[in-house]
Amino acid sequence: MSYNHLVDRLMLAFALVWLGLGINPWHRTDWVLENVLVLAAVPILLAARRHRLFSRLSWVLIFLFMMLHQVGAHYTYSEVPYDAWWAKLTGRSLNDCMGWHRNHFDRLVHFLYGLLLAYPVREIFLRIAQVRGFWGYFLPLDLTMSTSLLYELIEWLAAEVLGGETGAAYLGTQGDGWDAHKDMALAALGALLAMLITALVNLRWQRDFAREWAESWRVKAPGDGFLKETPL
Repeated sequence: MSYNHLVDRLMLAFALVWLGLGINPWHRTDWVLENVLVLAAVPILLAARRHRLFSRLSWVLIFLFMMLHQVGAHYTYSEVPYDAWWAKLTGRSLNDCMGWHRNHFDRLVHFLYGLLLAYPVREIFLRIAQVRGFWGYFLPLDLTMSTSLLYELIEWLAAEVLGGETGAAYLGTQGDGWDAHKDMALAALGALLAMLITALVNLRWQRDFAREWAESWRVKAPGDGFLKETPL
């Protein structure tokens, strides 16, 4: 499958899921709030497709994360009925088996935010900022932690402005005063694991697949310190 066909199919699948889950969400206001960042990301992703900024792997990782986010937006993160789904499938409560006393879907998605998106972020640093060595692994981790902090601040401000049930549903602390700290820690852990896996793969095969992708589509123009898009 060609690059454009893969990306177009992923985008079409996401659009269909987005429309389906947006028809009758459990809390409309919360769904709108959760999708503000998604709508903001659309022009960025379209530009990334046009300029082939991401590899196929990165597009799949981004797609998986955005699909999970839509599930959380439809039900609200604190009310995603994963335990009921698990019980219907296995006949047992996952929360009881794990000793959990809250809905942990939001914890999962925060962890996957780091695990799934750190690699696409790494590709951006490699291709646009032309980072080398250690910085190609540290900066994606650093940006993941920074954006996770920023998101928690946005959640807090939105909850303060909205107040009531809508604000509580969007914040989704479920009575845990350390909820924001744990979410940020999980995002950082996910990004750290992603970068460790990437480093181990590159070390094992002595190759940097993200950089090879970049160099196959961009070359440095003579006398120019910037990478210009030039098909080889």
